[in-house]
Amino acid sequence: MPDLKTEPETAGKAGPLDLLPVPLQLDRSAPIPLHRQLAGQVRMAALSGALPPNAPLPGSRTLAAALGVTRGVVTLALEELIADGTLETRVGRGTWVAQGAAATPRERITRLPAWLTLPGPAPIDGPTTAPGLHFRPGVAGTRVLDRKAWQTAWSQAARMVPGADAPGGDYGDPAGEPELRSALAAFVGRARGLRTEAGRVVITPGSLGALGLIARLLPPGSRVLVENPGYRAARQVLLDAGHETVPVRVDGDGLVTGSLPPARLAVVTPSHQYPLGVRMSLPRRLVLLRWAQIHDALIVEDDYDGEFRYGAPPLPPLASLEGAADRVLYLGTLSKLLTPAVRTGFVVAPPAFVPALTRARALADGGHDRVTQAALTLLIAGGHLDRHVRRARRWHGEQQAALARTLAPLAPEARLGGIEAGLHACLHLPPNLPAGELAAELARRGVYVSTAESYTFAGEAPNALVLGYGGLTVAEVERGARQIVRVVRGD
Repeated sequence: MPDLKTEPETAGKAGPLDLLPVPLQLDRSAPIPLHRQLAGQVRMAALSGALPPNAPLPGSRTLAAALGVTRGVVTLALEELIADGTLETRVGRGTWVAQGAAATPRERITRLPAWLTLPGPAPIDGPTTAPGLHFRPGVAGTRVLDRKAWQTAWSQAARMVPGADAPGGDYGDPAGEPELRSALAAFVGRARGLRTEAGRVVITPGSLGALGLIARLLPPGSRVLVENPGYRAARQVLLDAGHETVPVRVDGDGLVTGSLPPARLAVVTPSHQYPLGVRMSLPRRLVLLRWAQIHDALIVEDDYDGEFRYGAPPLPPLASLEGAADRVLYLGTLSKLLTPAVRTGFVVAPPAFVPALTRARALADGGHDRVTQAALTLLIAGGHLDRHVRRARRWHGEQQAALARTLAPLAPEARLGGIEAGLHACLHLPPNLPAGELAAELARRGVYVSTAESYTFAGEAPNALVLGYGGLTVAEVERGARQIVRVVRGD
């Protein structure tokens, strides 16, 4: 137990609780010197008003005896408090709390600037704490990770990077380590058919971090087209950067491109729209590229789970189409492929953008940590990421099949869409079954789902449940889907 001296050792003497209207506790086992502990406690008491202005302090000998410390400890503490203006003293008159040492209640309430409007909570799903089955979109399972390869890569990375296991080293390249950039360039070529080179890749802290860097490059107050319904957090990143977002309707073929207004940027998820799960048709992709050329605009292609396809023929990324080289910034992420714990994504950008993105990354946070980059490089270069994607595709394919099979009895009244790819699907409901009411009833049964309404920024929301199955087992998917069937049927 720490040796806390809050009472005098000799009975009959006044303790510090009698000498001062605040508790004083000195811990001899703490690394902070005793005089610093005493000074800090008296200072906080004065700032809070517990020791009011002009309150006298006992003499150093009296206080030292009460605390069971030497007089030198108390003298050093008092000198520190006098030097910073907390206390005042005069020869022959003692020591007292300075008149301006305490903040008034009004000062404590209004210390924030009057112009500051604090934002509300971020539009993202928080940690799942309620017991039950959570169909969370955007979550991938980690059960198929090769843990031996994972542990080996991290162990080797710690030995490779200077300063990882001892002080020293440096921050590295804000754009990312050349080896990881090269490995990712080769990977997206194999996995997505996007031919690129390391010089066009910039490492980012996930897709939202990448979008934040791009938002810095836009002129202030730029107009940006976003999908509706769409990715709430991405829209908020743009709004927080001071830009105007214009919702554009999504239907069964993706973003409706018939009459797109002029804008500086369009942010799309063409491979597996978030949250409806549809794929943007090739004709609409070509229209979007022509729109960018006509209006001198850019396109952000967020390919957040494009590696996961189940029997559907792959559509080429926007960034790989003719005319896209100087207009499309392609966002990829390893959070969905491996685990969100690595918090690593990347941008494949036109070469002219790379210096500006690198500058933005340097000013935002200095760049990615080098140990994580080294471990990921080893995983990719050793073929482990490719093998993991194949295992994960089979795993998630089984989840997808279980979801489709279990919900099939609801057709045609309820239709499952967006099931051909990705890690989530949408169950479109008939008008007489409001999605919000079904979600509330499912929650009472321990099954948690989202509704498309929470992703809709304008107009009427689709009457649909958003079912993210990536973080569940096949058995959990089936169990949750059976509850959905019961609730839809009114059982």
